[in-house]
Amino acid sequence: MSWMLVAVVLLATAGLLVLGVLAIRLWADVRALAKGVDAASRALTEAAEELAAAAPR
Repeated sequence: MSWMLVAVVLLATAGLLVLGVLAIRLWADVRALAKGVDAASRALTEAAEELAAAAPR
């Protein structure tokens, strides 16, 4: 019975470690996506400003 308890605890610990690694990977991917969205937003803002400056009044 004690071996089964040890196995369950080890499996639960391994499962939590896997979830932790996946959470860290997800966080890194979200940060990369946020940087990409920020760069695209800045580029769009700059293009809109250039377009507004070039438009005749």
